[in-house]
Amino acid sequence: MTQILTSYVDWVKAMPIISAMIQFAILGTLGEVISRWIRSRSFRYPFNLRLTLWKMFVWALLAIGIKYAFKGFTGFVEYLEDHAYLGELSSLGRAFAISAFMNLQFGITLVLAHRALDNLPEKQKNWQNLDKSIYSLVWFWIPAHTITFMLPELYRIGLAALWSVALGIILGFFGQKKSELK
Repeated sequence: MTQILTSYVDWVKAMPIISAMIQFAILGTLGEVISRWIRSRSFRYPFNLRLTLWKMFVWALLAIGIKYAFKGFTGFVEYLEDHAYLGELSSLGRAFAISAFMNLQFGITLVLAHRALDNLPEKQKNWQNLDKSIYSLVWFWIPAHTITFMLPELYRIGLAALWSVALGIILGFFGQKKSELK
């Protein structure tokens, strides 16, 4: 197990952007697949090859922005803290501040970009439930990324990609409950 972890850390150090893209391409897409499986109550694969590759591309593209946002908002909060705009923060307070600033500023742009990119291959304008996606920044992503920002930097993107799977599971069950009410 130690060798796997060491190899992972070495990979992330050597290829920070590429490793982020690969992790999100795989795990973000997996989260969408699991969400569909739960909602449909079927393990039938929900996407054709073209759409799967597109979703992986979208997640990889989003990962670049996420990686830079992680660095940028960490630096932003450190600057605010160093210049006494936030006072002295505990590690939990710092992690929460980074997560809140990032999700309430960059997160909204990310949600909109993700939805726009998801709409392209289908040639549709599906903006339904966009409000729920934006609300997820508050009820899911801020708490999740607070935990993420408590980790050493080399593990943050990996955990963020794993959170995409967790959110897929949660949204799958929410979607299932909604369809049961109809």
